[in-house]
Amino acid sequence: MTLLRMENVQASYGQTQALFGVDLQVGEGEVLALMGRNGMGKSSTVKVMCRLLKHASGQVQFAGMDLGGMPPHVAARAGLGLVPEGRRCFPNLTVYENLIAAARAGVWSFAAVTELFPRLAERRDQMASSLSGGEQQMLAIGRALMTNPRLLILDEATEGLAPVVRQEIWAALARLKAETGLALIVVDKSLAELSRVSDRAVILERGKSVWTGTMDVLNAEVADRYLGV
Repeated sequence: MTLLRMENVQASYGQTQALFGVDLQVGEGEVLALMGRNGMGKSSTVKVMCRLLKHASGQVQFAGMDLGGMPPHVAARAGLGLVPEGRRCFPNLTVYENLIAAARAGVWSFAAVTELFPRLAERRDQMASSLSGGEQQMLAIGRALMTNPRLLILDEATEGLAPVVRQEIWAALARLKAETGLALIVVDKSLAELSRVSDRAVILERGKSVWTGTMDVLNAEVADRYLGV
């Protein structure tokens, strides 16, 4: 069953058009890689999904609902969970307070999140501002999970992190895929890591979907054409 569908979506920041025709879909329990060079519209696409940016034309549907005109908090309650680029933890709240700030009842509780990321249990009473970058990223993922979403969207969740922490994040995403029915959209630059956890990919170029397919057919020629420097 298709969970999220975007068809010919166009969107602008004021007079500057950012998206010129984005088409993608993700099904229940599926992991979709959203890829493209810098500045090609990935984050803008994520913002449209989460209603942080209104689309001017096209269709955006989630779980059979039309998201057009829906405010962000209503989209979140419908089951869209976002791990934003740059983490954006609440610096003056503790780890525990960050996690429960937008929590909703469901399988993802403080205990479940800290089982996935044990370091958060160790840092429970520390201010988020005192955490390392990797710990803040774990906190951002945990906070999104505690909204108990049907679709978790991760925008550059491993960017700027040390290699060992990156591997912890990728291992957690692999667990989410293997052990839960949660659908994921993952924005990242690491083709090797995305290939291990993703079922399909959509590649954007200049604000438009230019390639869609399963990860096993995303070959070197496609990667060089659309993802190379």
